[in-house]
Amino acid sequence: MPSLPAGSPIPGAVIVMGVSGCGKSTLGALLAEALGCPFLEGDAFHAPEAVAKMRGGEPLTDADRWPWLDRLSAAVTQSMARHGRAVAACSALRSVYRDRLRHRIAAPVQFVLLEADRAALVARMARRPGHFMPTSLLDSQLATLEPPSPAETALVLPGALPAVDLRDRVLAHLDGLALRA
Repeated sequence: MPSLPAGSPIPGAVIVMGVSGCGKSTLGALLAEALGCPFLEGDAFHAPEAVAKMRGGEPLTDADRWPWLDRLSAAVTQSMARHGRAVAACSALRSVYRDRLRHRIAAPVQFVLLEADRAALVARMARRPGHFMPTSLLDSQLATLEPPSPAETALVLPGALPAVDLRDRVLAHLDGLALRA
């Protein structure tokens, strides 16, 4: 498995982003393993009330998301303090959410957007029994998604690729950033 040396100068945090079912958690876990750092599952930082809201089919509001983004940012910063790096999965659907994460994380952040078509997303979500995010909320997430602008320098990848191929592409991208640093 390809990996970067522990001391290579990559961005301190990698956040795998996208709508529910795109493969954020799978890719994030593979990246964290390759980079030798913890994987932070963004869903674990939602307040119980927010999870209940989503489970009930109600989309979150910005007021629901700000504290969640702040808790995740704090965890990413703590992970970097302990391990030098962090990998997280977070929908980060809007530009303002990504801005908040960037401003609250005490290091450079590389976003990786996984794109997938609606049919593939629905099929993936259907294979996650017991997950709090119902398929009925997918359309609201797709409507909310603001793809990163060129100024955000996010890496955009097709989520239909095998997870190990996605991991390798992200590692190659990070290696390229390290060479330019």
